[in-house]
Amino acid sequence: MNSNKKYDLEDRLIEFAISVISITENLHNTRAGNHVAGQLVRSGTSPALLYGEAQSAESTNDFIHKLKILLKELRETQVALKIIRRVPLTEQ
Repeated sequence: MNSNKKYDLEDRLIEFAISVISITENLHNTRAGNHVAGQLVRSGTSPALLYGEAQSAESTNDFIHKLKILLKELRETQVALKIIRRVPLTEQ
């Protein structure tokens, strides 16, 4: 496998996780801000970790299952980011 791919999924997921962490560091230190930040860190960083786990899947079905979980986490992150846009949890 070519490790010099321009759009390597693992690298993109790692960069996404880093971006999510940066966003959470800018959320207000309130009950709501802390709650959303905790959830966002979990759902926003887990896809990179799940992808690493999927690389060692025991079967094709196991690989597909792990990627489906990864997709669920990304969708959860998307909703959390929408909440942050609608509720003033950052200074913008």
